[in-house]
Amino acid sequence: MRVVIAEDNVLLAAGLNLLLDSKGIEVAATVADRPAFVAAVDEHQPDITIVDVRLPPSYREEGIQAALEARRAHPELPVLVLSQYVEQLYARELLSDGRGGVGYLLKDRVSRVSEFIDALHRVAAGGTVMDPEVIAQLLTGRGDDGLAALSRREREVLTLMAQGQGNKAIGEQLFISDNAVHKHIGNIFAKLGLPPTDGGHRRVLAVLAYLNDQG
Repeated sequence: MRVVIAEDNVLLAAGLNLLLDSKGIEVAATVADRPAFVAAVDEHQPDITIVDVRLPPSYREEGIQAALEARRAHPELPVLVLSQYVEQLYARELLSDGRGGVGYLLKDRVSRVSEFIDALHRVAAGGTVMDPEVIAQLLTGRGDDGLAALSRREREVLTLMAQGQGNKAIGEQLFISDNAVHKHIGNIFAKLGLPPTDGGHRRVLAVLAYLNDQG
């Protein structure tokens, strides 16, 4: 697996390089700004990219904008956002474009190397990996009737769905049966006005697309 990294923190970038190398993952390029990232993706055609949200020169949302630009040029490009911040507007755009291969992790909440490497492989394979805190911030303050109508349990299920969890994993984490999970998912889609599709990754994209459309 070949990776392009967009990270302006020199120590973190060096650490990522060492970590990935130790796991047999090739770092094709490490860059620190949006133009260099887009150029590196064009040149190296990586299997996945790791992108910080805030890059020079303004240190606002250049990184996630760079990811969106790169995915427009390379629609199947997997992107794992690794940041201290949740940039809600562009996060919704990135996460709801319907193509998968997207992750959003918060640096301070990555507690184990194995989890990070697993997330990297899942995103590279076309999956979706979300930090629960990212989902919480995307759901906070929506104020629409659909989300307001969700019960506490339905919100818990929705959060796990948005992390890419399947029915079995959701049931195990919440200590409820498969039938109960299926029922909650049906209720969620009904309340959000979405088709009751129960198809794993497509559920995540549908929920995030809905949130983006309501933004």
